[in-house]
Amino acid sequence: MTVNQGKNYNDRVTVEISDGIADVRLDRADKRNALDPAMFDAIAKAGRDLVTNREIRAVVLSGSGNSFCAGLDFGSFQAMADRGSANDGAKNSSSENSGENAGVMQPGAITHMAQQICWVWQEVPVPVVAALQGHALGGGMQLALGADIRVAHAETQFSMREVHWGLIPDMTGTLMLSRLVRDDVAKDLVFSARVILGTEAHQLGVVTRLSDKPLETAMQIAREIAERSPDAVRGAKALINRLSNDGAAEHFAEERRIIHSLIGKPNQVEAVMSNFEKRPAKFVPPTV
Repeated sequence: MTVNQGKNYNDRVTVEISDGIADVRLDRADKRNALDPAMFDAIAKAGRDLVTNREIRAVVLSGSGNSFCAGLDFGSFQAMADRGSANDGAKNSSSENSGENAGVMQPGAITHMAQQICWVWQEVPVPVVAALQGHALGGGMQLALGADIRVAHAETQFSMREVHWGLIPDMTGTLMLSRLVRDDVAKDLVFSARVILGTEAHQLGVVTRLSDKPLETAMQIAREIAERSPDAVRGAKALINRLSNDGAAEHFAEERRIIHSLIGKPNQVEAVMSNFEKRPAKFVPPTV
């Protein structure tokens, strides 16, 4: 079993492997681990390396500092506002606006990079436990939903925030959320973009366990899993995913189609502009 292996990806993600547990940490604490181009690339690379690592038995995914991940880097929304001011609509997905590689499809893949940073944790053949504190907003919540098990502090703030910006969750979020909660609950969270605390997220089924010390609890869960037969654990995850992820490729393709139809349109630009200008939005009838 591999012990005490460490790697740093783009100064954004660190991976330490000890006793069969991969400790994966988003490492941009000063920005609440927000998603910028380097972070997208780092998460995707770290996940890809773990997919093929036969020594690991569990993964713990967490964020350094006070937050798990606050979502898309705020500068990306400022760029949308700047384009709106210049009447220059974007053509790419919301996540593509954060980096030129986020919308790239790899041969044979069912996701582009922005989707892949969430989906890769389903492709990792061992259980992935997310430890959530502070904020898990927008892309950060979608990243958390990609894990198999979620442990959160009661005060952790969750939100499927995209509609607030005139967008849709475009990082696998609607599929992953719909696996966990009733359709009406998923619609409530997505349509309203409201912020909920860990206690409500647990009641709704979004969070697996509550803990005053999410990372410690996540590590304990990972240690318990690592003590089981690695063949049985991998086989069990594959079987459960076979049912729950059925139709994922088609769903992700539709996700990409819809987000492309929204970006740069008048109502999407208005959602961003009104937020930055701190005024009520003035929407026009929908174009789709």
